[in-house]
Amino acid sequence: MARTQEAFWRYQDIALFVALTLPAMLLGHLLVLGFTQLIRLRPETRAEMLISSQFTGYGLLLLALYGIIRVQYRRPFWESLGWVRPEESLGILALQGIGLALAVAMVGALLQTPDIETPMRELLADRRSVVLVGIFAVTLGPFFEELAFRGFLQPLLVRSLGTAPGILLAALPFGLLHLQQYAFSWRHGLLVTLAGMAFGWIRHRTGSTMAATAAHAAYNLTFFISLLTQWRHLPNAW
Repeated sequence: MARTQEAFWRYQDIALFVALTLPAMLLGHLLVLGFTQLIRLRPETRAEMLISSQFTGYGLLLLALYGIIRVQYRRPFWESLGWVRPEESLGILALQGIGLALAVAMVGALLQTPDIETPMRELLADRRSVVLVGIFAVTLGPFFEELAFRGFLQPLLVRSLGTAPGILLAALPFGLLHLQQYAFSWRHGLLVTLAGMAFGWIRHRTGSTMAATAAHAAYNLTFFISLLTQWRHLPNAW
């Protein structure tokens, strides 16, 4: 198991990070909007504006997290958040992510999870949007979410409450975060929470947030490919 430092930050730091989330995302949107107007560039699709804003907002939040770990506590940033190479190969971890996606899909079938129109589907209106959403879903999205939930939040909860409660309580806000993306369907929220628990277990078992990110990226890629196989039949998608 990879060796990482125990969480040394406090719940006040978690609260500060959460409080900064909405202002950072709003500022990210304003920065992108201002930049596009400055250079007189109009995004061709809604996905371009949304992903650019989210990318910028995540960058601002990453700076805030860096300030908490590196500036306030004077500790190494990446190692503190468990961003270390795991002993297991990233390929094996990616296969675990694919297996998890298949397992979650089966649970979804047992729950009779409805096939609903979601904001994500609305973004996939053209090839450019599909490429942008796909890249984001398997790169920055898993990277930032795993740093925040499994690198920053989960270790503190595990230290305070124990392994199982810590993993579960870190997965709950992860599931809630994705509710809007799935039109507030509780079944979809539950499935994402279960996936978050699996990512949390990988993080705890390996001691590596990088390991959880590799599994998360492969998980997202599996569902994205599945979505595309359905979407390609729509005449206005391509």
